[in-house]
Amino acid sequence: MRRVGLVASGEDFVDRAECSRHEMVLERDGGQSAAMTRNRFAGEPFMDDDDAIAKALEEVSVPALMCSLVHMTGDLSFIRGEIQPRIAMSLDIQSGMSNDDRAEMRRRALPVIAAYRDSGCEPVALSTETLQEMMGFLGRRHVDGRLAGLFFDDLQFEGGDVGAIAWGNDVTDERRFSTPVVVIGCGMGGILAGIRLSQAGLPFTIIEKNGGPGGTWWENRYPGARVDVGSHQYCFSFEPAEHWSEYYCRQPELRKYFDTIVDRYGLRPHCRFDTTVTEATWDEDQALWQLALQRSDGEQDRLEARFVISAVGSLNLPRMPEIEGMDSFAGPSFHSSRWPGDLDVGGTRFALVGAGASGFQIGPALAPEVDRLTIFQRTAQWIIPNPLYHAAVPPGDEWALRHLPFYGRWFRFIMTFAGIAMGIEPYRIDPTHDDPTHRSINAANAKRAEALLASMQSLVAERPDLVDKIVPDYPATGKRILQDDGTWLRCLQRPNVEIVRTAIERIVPDGVVTTEGTHYPADVICYATGFRHNEFLGSLRVTGRRGISLRDQWGDEPSAYLGITVPNFPNLFCVYGPGTNLAAGASLFYHAEFQVHYALEAIRETLMSEARWCEVLPRAHQEYVSRYQAEIGQLVWSHPSIEHSHYKNRQGKVFTLSPWPLDLYWEWTRRVEREDYAFG
Repeated sequence: MRRVGLVASGEDFVDRAECSRHEMVLERDGGQSAAMTRNRFAGEPFMDDDDAIAKALEEVSVPALMCSLVHMTGDLSFIRGEIQPRIAMSLDIQSGMSNDDRAEMRRRALPVIAAYRDSGCEPVALSTETLQEMMGFLGRRHVDGRLAGLFFDDLQFEGGDVGAIAWGNDVTDERRFSTPVVVIGCGMGGILAGIRLSQAGLPFTIIEKNGGPGGTWWENRYPGARVDVGSHQYCFSFEPAEHWSEYYCRQPELRKYFDTIVDRYGLRPHCRFDTTVTEATWDEDQALWQLALQRSDGEQDRLEARFVISAVGSLNLPRMPEIEGMDSFAGPSFHSSRWPGDLDVGGTRFALVGAGASGFQIGPALAPEVDRLTIFQRTAQWIIPNPLYHAAVPPGDEWALRHLPFYGRWFRFIMTFAGIAMGIEPYRIDPTHDDPTHRSINAANAKRAEALLASMQSLVAERPDLVDKIVPDYPATGKRILQDDGTWLRCLQRPNVEIVRTAIERIVPDGVVTTEGTHYPADVICYATGFRHNEFLGSLRVTGRRGISLRDQWGDEPSAYLGITVPNFPNLFCVYGPGTNLAAGASLFYHAEFQVHYALEAIRETLMSEARWCEVLPRAHQEYVSRYQAEIGQLVWSHPSIEHSHYKNRQGKVFTLSPWPLDLYWEWTRRVEREDYAFG
């Protein structure tokens, strides 16, 4: 039985192989003894008086507080009593509890927290079984099997880094030092790869085209840019930022997070910024990748690598529309991801072309500043009401995250569990379901669409002219669904804002002309028109065995085994590769951790086998692709009524999204099945 309380120092790790059986054994690296230190999730000791604590409790997530009380006391009556969460829902951090129930639990909690403070702030060790029961308490269902394994892996109650690489010393120094690795990209996946390669003791270089780390959060600096996944799950599991200033953080804070992680793990000396990988060519004789580099100043260079980890992302190649006259526009015009740093929009007539995930954020941020905002929207978007979307984390919740034992862990669980546990079934097309409006794909989806429509229409009740403009004509959740607290729909009702659903015919020097012949004057145009999502690794030319081009092999149907490895391209691993974007479930940090772990496992297998290369077998790859296509074709994102979706290729097929429940994909990426690979 495993107990969680005090743990050994950060050199400890948890054996991942045991995680799925919920018996994660705490081991000491190399058998060295180390002084016991406070579990970093146990919270900082505090001496706040009772009044200050009571004030803080007014602003906490009460369900997370109830679990923290168990850590303080070992008393399971806090989760076995008459007061229970009513729902598991990531958008409701109070889990549907009534005001009276929340007030009563805060009343009961105050003397317990005071006693915990007075006794030295030492949490009680809890067993695996107790922690699993607490998951069920918050999740409103029994949590076991691989789902429990995933969350034990993610929440890391022992306080260490479950995914830390511990096999480096099993490989000889000579072998390790002759195994250079190049990571392409210094965003989420590239930073993680650098951390794991450093732990493995392998020489590595991270090549990044931008001037610093952060990937999409370096590039997308437009007004209003923020994450649309809860901040407390939008971070590495082993480096959680418990003190985000907002529940859905804005770009500057996210960029700072990545900067901090790069420096904390000493990755900056390994990074070559302002440098692009233009070509990667497999050298058959040497079993090495030959990479051509180009700096932003035009200087060229070359690197050799035994392994290449591509972490270039898939939402960083801007998709510009093809509209007549774009080059004739007299004022500033640009893609949303290339927002000019010195642009002053005050008093301008601003044309925003596109109102998807980026335009949806830009519009409300600009409306108070510009003289006139004209939004050209091709497709209406489904919007989930989320009262936390623009909300600051209040001081009381900050205090709890900082001081109450494991409160932050359970808060993360609340933010993630429902989406992960839901799996993929709510998104499955029922072939017998008939909806002439094309707004649903099964009975439950129809109810959801009805509720979302009612919510959206209620927010424009005083503007009936907007109703038809905001109602989607495709199934709910069929595109990237947006979250909002009403800001977007209130923006559309401002007197200086107009939303235009008529198609654009051409751009003229002083504005935009629609197909109806209406001229909309503009001083600035921003194209929030998305990215070339289907062009994985589209920024470089990759050549594998026998001169095979990756671009030619993929064509318009990119595929990879588990989204990670590709036949004919040995020692190449994709992070955020084909078929791995998440339209539901959780943040991409989860997939990044799974995929980097898998890549490092493949590297370990290769080195321990005294091999120079590993390559997924065509059989394994084709079996996976066939299963992938059979599954994704049954889900809402493939529905034929959905047009203009960046998830689809030109033939209307999806090769971008994951169709797998997150816990299943977690299980698949725990280890490399040698029978699916060739080593040589």
